[in-house]
Amino acid sequence: MLPNANKMTDAYSIVAAASFAAERHRHQRRKDDAATPYINHPLIVAQFLSMAEVADIDVLVAALLHDTVEDTETTIDEIAEHFGQRVAALVAEVTDDRTLPKAERKRVEVERVAGKSAGARLIKVADKIANLRDIADHPPQWDAARTAAYRQFAADMIARARGLNATLDAMADAELQRAGLA
Repeated sequence: MLPNANKMTDAYSIVAAASFAAERHRHQRRKDDAATPYINHPLIVAQFLSMAEVADIDVLVAALLHDTVEDTETTIDEIAEHFGQRVAALVAEVTDDRTLPKAERKRVEVERVAGKSAGARLIKVADKIANLRDIADHPPQWDAARTAAYRQFAADMIARARGLNATLDAMADAELQRAGLA
């Protein structure tokens, strides 16, 4: 049982979020050949933010939880109950609308990212860096067209979300260059 969100220390918040995300994603795997445990992805997203010296605990916690609502049975209300309203709001901002068809969902995501909070934009950039790196280092079983389409989507998202953190932008540029998009 997690304590009330208002009583958590920073360190406890991060560890509790990692544990919560691990539990929620426990049966999920990435789409690479090794079927990597899904939890590695949100951990890497939070790690990239930390490497970029993002010190906002709510942003780091939300990064760890960023796919729980989208990809599990977790609700925004559960996130708010366990981690507070600001973390829940950040997770809500980065959660795709799964009621839309995939192409429309991606278009809307790119179109709206520039208007999101700074924290949500940082998470989106780190998420796309992680996904581009995964595609390069551990390719999923996708055909060339799907891979190219995702890389372009990530590039479009990064272009509209960047500008908040020079280190994160440099990391994004490096991955875009590896993908042949810069």
